[in-house]
Amino acid sequence: MNVHSSAPTLPDPSWLPPSTAALAKDDICPRPWALLFGLGGAVLVRVAVAGSAGVSSVSAGLVFGALVLGLAVLPVLAGVRETLAPGPVRAQLVIGLAGAAVLCVVPLAVHLRTPGGALPLSQLPVWAAVVTLVAVAEEVVLRGMLWSAAEKWRGTVAALVMTTGAFGLLHVPLYGWEALPLDLAVGLLLGGLRMAAGGWGASALAHTVADLAGWWLR
Repeated sequence: MNVHSSAPTLPDPSWLPPSTAALAKDDICPRPWALLFGLGGAVLVRVAVAGSAGVSSVSAGLVFGALVLGLAVLPVLAGVRETLAPGPVRAQLVIGLAGAAVLCVVPLAVHLRTPGGALPLSQLPVWAAVVTLVAVAEEVVLRGMLWSAAEKWRGTVAALVMTTGAFGLLHVPLYGWEALPLDLAVGLLLGGLRMAAGGWGASALAHTVADLAGWWLR
């Protein structure tokens, strides 16, 4: 007589009733504090790799961007993809470009008054690639994953406050405490873009364009 046995398997959430499936999916969603801890670790690694070069270190920027994007991959591996959806394309483009224009107003005014020295064009491609990687990675995690987790935890206002504070503190090791008020203001604006556009795509576009414009607005 042959006896066949198999190990018990967990039910696929898609086969569960809607309320039970939602609870199962929530159990594997990233928690806000776990994401903040991961971001803090990525910043420490960036500072250690950069050394005396600080924010101008290309290798440190690459490492930081890769680590932050690594945080974004975790929910995908766990089957949670909605936190990474950038939102409606048209809204992201229009609102994102409008946000970029606002972010460039002050640097443009400073540049017109006291223009900085020209930078070598040979360095632009690598610099632009690193800046884009870092800006998009920050927005995917901050205004994408962290926003969704915080909003699910305590609502939209908590998501705005948490992501704005995290954005400001992320830049303290690079620019110092004196830059914190400006970074908080930028983070608040990017959060407003996230709310207006219904996704993180607008904040990612505004953040990236504004950072790239910094090559000329010195």
